[in-house]
Amino acid sequence: MLQSITKQIRVDVKNWYNGDASEPELDFFVHAYQITISNQSDEPIKLMRRHWFIFDSCGRQHQVQGEGVVGEQPVLEPGESFTYVSGCHLQSPVGAMHGFYHFQRLIDSMEFQVRIPHFVLSFPPVLN
Repeated sequence: MLQSITKQIRVDVKNWYNGDASEPELDFFVHAYQITISNQSDEPIKLMRRHWFIFDSCGRQHQVQGEGVVGEQPVLEPGESFTYVSGCHLQSPVGAMHGFYHFQRLIDSMEFQVRIPHFVLSFPPVLN
């Protein structure tokens, strides 16, 4: 599992290849990831937006931006965590993702960014 901590907000990432949804013979490789966001600060925060950078091994880059995650903008009190599962597809067997979340401190509406660690997406047979 990968982890990053920014301004006392911890982001844990676990990812895997989704073979059931993929079609390698059509260059369609589906990957899933689970993110757990933990508020280790003393203040309540709200996840406002996400910004992902997705790369494949053919040199293509795709950016995904939007409100919240999986249709939610969770509020995390001190000590609370939020976990969600999502995914992406690539047109090549190997790629990578990273990004950041925009959070808002509820005490003063100040916004700040939290880093999502870089992780590799790979079709298992290419690793052998």
